[in-house]
Amino acid sequence: MNLFELRKQLRKQRRQLSSFRQKQAQQRVLNILRTLPEFHTSKSVGLYLHAFGEIHTQALIEYCFKMAKQVYLPVICNMNQQLVWVEISKYQYRNKRFAHHRLGMREPVATRGLPVSKLELLIMPLLACDTVGTRIGMGGGYYDRTLASAPRRPFRLGLAHDFQLTHQPLQREAWDQPLDALITPSLLRRFKR
Repeated sequence: MNLFELRKQLRKQRRQLSSFRQKQAQQRVLNILRTLPEFHTSKSVGLYLHAFGEIHTQALIEYCFKMAKQVYLPVICNMNQQLVWVEISKYQYRNKRFAHHRLGMREPVATRGLPVSKLELLIMPLLACDTVGTRIGMGGGYYDRTLASAPRRPFRLGLAHDFQLTHQPLQREAWDQPLDALITPSLLRRFKR
């Protein structure tokens, strides 16, 4: 299966998940995240707002607030097509104070954000991940571009449904940024850098 077909198939599978299965997956992922030492030691956590069938992040974001972590969400910088990270408050999150981006996701409203190197933990969405940590995203390359130019990289943690972990090796391009670890509803997998 080529990359285009794989992306198409996985997008379709994600969209077909019921809200019950999504909530169940989110809770299981949170339970595993709670055991992760890198989560406990990180004060600044970059997350995403789910929009396209990814693992839902509402419970994770709320848990970060409960644990007094600084929560950052990505904003696409139009000048260089990289992501910057904007801290959000519990009030802003709960009152859904976000703008809609033309690509279909929500973003915090801000004039300036921090570079990814200021984060200690980066929790990333994905479409597919293989057994060595190669991550395939939605195809825009935003996370890869952002991480490739960072002088210091945070711990990179992918979140995925179980069917998104493939045992078929994915082709890793020179610009692809591999994951340090992956959490699915049934496992935590660490990768060698």
